[in-house]
Amino acid sequence: MPENGGSGDSGGGDRGTHGASIELENLTKRYPDSPDPAVDNVNLRIRAGETVVLVGPSGCGKSTTLKMINRLIEPTGGRIRIDGEDVTGMDPVRLRRKVGYAIQSSGLFPHMTVAQNIALVPRMLGWPKARIRERVEEMLHLVGLDPGEFRGRYPRRLSGGQQQRVGVARALAADPPVLLMDEPFGAVDPITREHLQDELVRLQTELRKTIVFVTHDLDEAIRLGDRIAVLRERSHIAQFDTPQAILANPADDFVSGFVGSGAALKRLSLTRVRDVRITGCPTAGVDTPLPQIFGRLRGSRTKEVLLLDRQRRPWRWLRRGDLVRARGSLARAGTPVRSTVTRDATLRDLLEAVLTDRAGRVAVTGRDGEYAGVVDVDGLMDSVHELLEGDARGGRR
Repeated sequence: MPENGGSGDSGGGDRGTHGASIELENLTKRYPDSPDPAVDNVNLRIRAGETVVLVGPSGCGKSTTLKMINRLIEPTGGRIRIDGEDVTGMDPVRLRRKVGYAIQSSGLFPHMTVAQNIALVPRMLGWPKARIRERVEEMLHLVGLDPGEFRGRYPRRLSGGQQQRVGVARALAADPPVLLMDEPFGAVDPITREHLQDELVRLQTELRKTIVFVTHDLDEAIRLGDRIAVLRERSHIAQFDTPQAILANPADDFVSGFVGSGAALKRLSLTRVRDVRITGCPTAGVDTPLPQIFGRLRGSRTKEVLLLDRQRRPWRWLRRGDLVRARGSLARAGTPVRSTVTRDATLRDLLEAVLTDRAGRVAVTGRDGEYAGVVDVDGLMDSVHELLEGDARGGRR
């Protein structure tokens, strides 16, 4: 049974528990039937509140290293310290209740409802029933699932992406300072995977846990990591640095080969939409009178109005000719909004959305899909040029 845990001390207070530092010292794993260690003397220091991604080829020992942190695999040698405390000799079950753990295919128990899955560790820690109910509601809201709709469902009635969201909610339920994630999004389709990656970035911005994330996909590592550890065989660290530094200055031929071609495009995954210039545009609601919309068009340099639905989500782009042809009804007027991006999306996502839209701009949305602004192609290109010029200056130094 996988343990997903938390501190148990805070009871999930208002501010919650932030991250804890992790130190691996000469961490080693040997199996009796193998002459060489699976993991060989790994030394790694992870700062509290950062996301560190372990990336490397299949079989290099990255998942083994991760599982030794919460001792799902017992180390053969070395030390593990969390916030300075040596947990190598701690009771492993107690340790796992203090460390959240999310895996591929979510690991949800099929005979338990969503609420029961999320409540698992708080219940084991003896939290009061009322507090557990509140925490389940809080966690479902946090991962973007409606408690009324999802708390009573069983895993088989969830999509793959919904299952992974519940898996993350369960891992965070008891408010652990550390969250371990072993290729958690590897079993879902690419579009869902990108949405889940963005959701994790958003959650980390709010929670500031210490996250250790395993993947074989460098693009995912770049998208998520504050720092990336590129691992060779037996988890030897080839380079441990920021995504920017690894892309701009690979440590050796192994890292350069792992980065591969297209480093400039990968660089677009390092900057978020929230970090570029988001402008406004004239908007109108579905019930806005046509004369008012005409007035907003006259005062607009863009010659467009963005029509929002009743939840203030981007719906249709309207020009003057669209309004003339509308004949009082906006339901079919103008051009449907084909693509939007969130503030946590990357510039690579933004570029794709701009190209898809073909009109040189894309609407930016908030957490619930509500309109938050617009980014146009000129603003995007300015940001890309600044990134590349910054990389060039760093390379010259």
